[in-house]
Amino acid sequence: MRGSQPNQRRSAPLKAAVLSMLVPIAAGAWLEAQASPAVDRLADRGPGLSTSLFGTYVERGELLVYPFYEYTKSGYFEYQPRELGYPGSEDYRGEFVEEEYLLFLAYGISDRLAVELEAAVYTKATFDKANDDPSALPAHLEESGLGDVETQLRWRWSEETEERPEMFSFVKIVFPLQKDKVLVGTSDWEGEVGFGVTRGYRWGTITARASVAWDGEDQRAELGEYAFEYLKRLSPSWRLVATFEGEGEDMVVVGEAQWHFAPWGFLKLNCGFGISEKAEDLAPEVGVLFRF
Repeated sequence: MRGSQPNQRRSAPLKAAVLSMLVPIAAGAWLEAQASPAVDRLADRGPGLSTSLFGTYVERGELLVYPFYEYTKSGYFEYQPRELGYPGSEDYRGEFVEEEYLLFLAYGISDRLAVELEAAVYTKATFDKANDDPSALPAHLEESGLGDVETQLRWRWSEETEERPEMFSFVKIVFPLQKDKVLVGTSDWEGEVGFGVTRGYRWGTITARASVAWDGEDQRAELGEYAFEYLKRLSPSWRLVATFEGEGEDMVVVGEAQWHFAPWGFLKLNCGFGISEKAEDLAPEVGVLFRF
């Protein structure tokens, strides 16, 4: 079990991560103000609608198919025994490891509307309880099967112009398809409603979003995910993405490289690093996205 030192160790990376995003934004804005030619604000992302995938957009009549693998490890997994089916409402911190094989689909219905479906086709999760947990909860739990299944509708309110950023909204629904499991899948309805903006500059494209989430099990609404994303096209083949993302007290930074090896597909490689005490330690992801 970790003591108080992780807070001290993680506060410095958090400040560094925030500063690393704010400095290029401020510098880029100043440089653009000095330049007279018009900016190609779509140079990094193209004309498509923003999807829930980092740095990924879908155009009208286009189908995206993205099979991918994700690994998550957390040595500071906060839980209560009752949440895992055993008596006890005290907070403890165990270890949690999850492997997921997922499939993501997105379709551009129009220039303004897109629909998504994401399913963890197979998930394997292991959990080790805290050493100081005296409850009847077993020391080790392991589950596998269908993971989270969710759908999203994404709506573009307005396209980007010289005067204002692009504005969009999204609605997410998570289906309760695993009522008898505690480590994988979702046992009750969950939902999320969010709003975001995107702005292209010479030095890159910035997207910010935030949402309000509904937890069906707890019957309450709370702050959902919030994120700040930087996208830069380095060449016709390579794009880089840097993201700060959070949900409650869980905050991570994610770096991603995209290799566009053909007009119909590209490789996505990314890894998330927890910068707050309760966030996962490590979350790498790899997959190939196909365009039809």
